[in-house]
Amino acid sequence: MLIGLTQHEAEEQLKKFGPNVVPQPEFNFPKALGSRLWEPSAWILEGALIVELLLGKGIQAGFILLMLLFSAVAGAIQARRTNNVLSALTEQLTLTVAVKRDGRWQQLSADQIVPDDLISLNRGDLLPADIQLLDGTVEVDESSITGESVTVRHQNGESVFAGTEIVSGHGLAVVTKTGRHSRSGKTISLINKSSAPGQLQKLLSKIIGYLALLDTILAVILIITALICGVNLISMLPFLAMLFIATIPIAMPSSFAVANSVEAKQLGRQQILVSDLSGIQAAANLNLLLIDKTGTITTNQPRVVKLYNFSEWSDQELIQWATSATNQQNPSVIDGALLDYAHQNAVTVVTPLHLEPFNSEQEFSEALFPGKQPLDVKLGALQRLSHLDAAAAQSVAGVDFSSGRSVAIMTNDRLAGLFIIEDQPRSDSAQAIQDLQARGVRVVMLTGDNQKTAAAVAKQVGLTGVVTAFTDLSATTTATQLAGIAEVVPENKLAIVKHFQSAGYVVGMTGDGVNDAPALKQADVGIAVQNAVDLAKRSAKLVLLSPGLTPIINILDSGHRVYQRMMTWTVTKLSRTAELTMLLTFGYLWWRFIPLTLNAMILVAILNDCVTLVLGTDNTTITHSPEHWDLGRLSWVAGVLAVGWTLVGMGYLFWALNQGLLVSQISTVLYCYLIFSAMLTILITRTEQSFWQSVPSRSVMIAVGSNCVLTMILALTGVGVAKISLALLGLTLIIVLVMGFLLTLIQRHH
Repeated sequence: MLIGLTQHEAEEQLKKFGPNVVPQPEFNFPKALGSRLWEPSAWILEGALIVELLLGKGIQAGFILLMLLFSAVAGAIQARRTNNVLSALTEQLTLTVAVKRDGRWQQLSADQIVPDDLISLNRGDLLPADIQLLDGTVEVDESSITGESVTVRHQNGESVFAGTEIVSGHGLAVVTKTGRHSRSGKTISLINKSSAPGQLQKLLSKIIGYLALLDTILAVILIITALICGVNLISMLPFLAMLFIATIPIAMPSSFAVANSVEAKQLGRQQILVSDLSGIQAAANLNLLLIDKTGTITTNQPRVVKLYNFSEWSDQELIQWATSATNQQNPSVIDGALLDYAHQNAVTVVTPLHLEPFNSEQEFSEALFPGKQPLDVKLGALQRLSHLDAAAAQSVAGVDFSSGRSVAIMTNDRLAGLFIIEDQPRSDSAQAIQDLQARGVRVVMLTGDNQKTAAAVAKQVGLTGVVTAFTDLSATTTATQLAGIAEVVPENKLAIVKHFQSAGYVVGMTGDGVNDAPALKQADVGIAVQNAVDLAKRSAKLVLLSPGLTPIINILDSGHRVYQRMMTWTVTKLSRTAELTMLLTFGYLWWRFIPLTLNAMILVAILNDCVTLVLGTDNTTITHSPEHWDLGRLSWVAGVLAVGWTLVGMGYLFWALNQGLLVSQISTVLYCYLIFSAMLTILITRTEQSFWQSVPSRSVMIAVGSNCVLTMILALTGVGVAKISLALLGLTLIIVLVMGFLLTLIQRHH
């Protein structure tokens, strides 16, 4: 018999080889900085810098260099912030392993396993170390080390490496190499640091693409006009380059990452780990939540409340045969309930000569006792086994299925008995479901129980609607009709998620098992619950570290905060971009000169980006209903602001020109106007209230205030821009405040 290490031996091995971890390389700031100096957006600036140097314009070249360094440093800072948050989450989300120490099986943190440890492998495990199989056969996904998605079968004596996933089978194995000595040479992480952009980000990227097209059209108009007027195009190249840099939000992905990582850090404090940042923003739109009954609605502490014996075996013998078909090394919650029931009835648990634990292919566990009278014991859901025995329907005619989940035991393919297992709803489930529904989220329960049991649980926790079997789910079935879906096996969950997504729902799902993984990955907001297997945690976007449904409210709140901050960023960026490009283009067409110097344009871009860096921390008001992407509303708000600011700006420039101001002073007036209007636009768009009624976060207030103060100092002292009078500066500020008040009234009226 394989006994594994003693605790003393394990401690000696731990001293010799160290914990099963490898220190992760620290964030390399110079490398991150260098990568941002060698990308398409940087190439445009670097080209403009070379042109200015060739033209002998040292001051303008210095300002372009300042813009180039600012963009690179700001991007690297954002990347470091995101990396720090995700690294902290990785440390909290650790693997657990079933290890045999001192002759008994126990669950240990993966960093505590050592070479020569005896471990149990199950479906859904991520291998935290290199191992050699001693008993059993497993199908392994080795894509993490080979890049090939095809599973590989491993048998006794073969080696399997750290970082791979057990997708089917089970077995015993001995640990061969840990930590830096393993083939992968790194700690296995459940955090997805390179997640794909979320739906909101994709949609905004499309809008920004249209904005880039607008910039291109306006740039072409400027070039054609310059050619007609005989202007040297070489001298305009730096300006055109800066026009694109200042208007196209090349840093948008990192801005989204920062906004999401701020909330990820907050959720981490609330025992919710974020493994994919896109899951946070999707939570704002969530309107349907599919939840597992066991472990989410219920306490996940099932107990046997009734045994129906249909066989010639005594109750004691029947319990003994049933426990023989459980996984005693790494028991499921159902296995645990049967083992506890055996202990309560003083039944000795026996070990079969061969055990095939539950798997999705055959949908039951099976224990074999060969001999003169061989015995085949099968354990599983009644609806999955009853077809093996034609007389089963008659045997269960008097069973009350509404009192709990049924687990059938068959001996030699005859129904021998039925265990009724009860798992009480959590005390907070009904209130949590009520809170979710009050937020506009439809909650539908998924369970493997029969319809009667499922209906009884749904009623207990306040779910309204019908409970239907999965086989009765049709294309016309809508979530509003349902309280739950019964007789669901894990493989059905992916089909259920796709069914409701095709019907237009933004779907969230909770899960814990291996076969939940595809559905968790498919769901817009996949949530692995507290007791989920490692593969489910890796597939989900969020992982709960505490039981129950209540933490999901915090996820919704974070989603709304990210959504609103990104809406502020988007509307502000669209309106400011349109304002800038239209003022410069129309100004050039009207007066035959660009009414903003290159230095001033760079200052506008830098100061605006300074506020962008802190928008992810802004105060918000939680919306108690799913957010909807209202393109019409977005276009109206951005359009009103852009047209309003542009018309007033053109009128103000026309007045300023008639006052006999120099061209350089006109540029300073426009620079001040652009900064003041941009800062006020942020305050206007960040709230549904009047901007003077809502207080921004401290960081946003400091950034907005600092930009305005710095702009006034530069304009009054003539540093970097031409000097203007205090009266002209004050007039600019008054015009912006009056126009901002009018634009707020127009926006709120709409």
